Amino acid sequence: MTQDRILPGVALMLAFCVLAPLLDVAAKLATATIPVGQITTARFVVQAALMLPVALMMRLPLRLAPRLWGLMAARAAVLIVSTYCFVAATQVMPIADALAIVFVEPFILLILGHLIFGDVVGPRRIGASVVGFVGALLVIQPSLAVFGWVALFPLGTAVLFAVYMLITREMSVAVHPVTMQLHTALLGSAICLPVLWLAQGSGWSELDPVTPVAIEWLWLFGVGFWATISHMCMTYALKFAPSATLAPLHYLEIVTAVALGYAVFGDFPNPMTWAGIAVIVASGLYIIYRERLAAARDLQEPQASSAAAR
Repeated sequence: MTQDRILPGVALMLAFCVLAPLLDVAAKLATATIPVGQITTARFVVQAALMLPVALMMRLPLRLAPRLWGLMAARAAVLIVSTYCFVAATQVMPIADALAIVFVEPFILLILGHLIFGDVVGPRRIGASVVGFVGALLVIQPSLAVFGWVALFPLGTAVLFAVYMLITREMSVAVHPVTMQLHTALLGSAICLPVLWLAQGSGWSELDPVTPVAIEWLWLFGVGFWATISHMCMTYALKFAPSATLAPLHYLEIVTAVALGYAVFGDFPNPMTWAGIAVIVASGLYIIYRERLAAARDLQEPQASSAAAR
């Protein structure tokens, strides 16, 4: 892969790291007056409204093979609960603290990939995963004492997002990224809207919808807009550059989250949280390094076999 193709991928990944925390900021601002379930629903409704004209302009096939509908529904369902957990966490927690816990997702993905797809996971990567979880505990422990059990919600987001990534991996060969994003948003809306309708007037603070006023509409639109733009940046970044190149850049999202959290809400991680972030990032980078070595070894083995055959 040439440098001319890798650079756009790197630029798009950096754009994701800057834009994705704007989704979190919009969600946290909205939680002051809007139920978490309504914010989650807005994320999918706005994404569907934005992606449909894009898919039509690109003249993409919108039909799915029957066998893919179950996977698409599962993808939407886990993303709904993952989003709900993270928004509920940011309602009370600093964005950077919640995001730091979510960054154990690569470790969970590693283990699930081994259990579901039989991916080879050596003892060093298992050890790095354990260390990464220890880093998450450094963030969770003080957060649990201050915010209560809601501090565990980002861990739920990490687990569910790992499942989401595995489903995406399974579908990516057969479905265009834009089509996948559109159908996920449509199915997500189809699941969330009836739930909000049933919850109307129930008094359940997390689901009973309210009528947004003034700037609250902007926060709800921002949740869906920044989610759509940032995730498309990541999707297309992977078309230009390999995941092994882009994965280390993902941790720059924490830098943006800290900066925005401090600028908008006055939040700044405490020393224990910084220690946890450092451990999680170091462990994640080590796993990425080991993945690169494994990928290089797998590439060399067929070449060696071919040379021996000649």
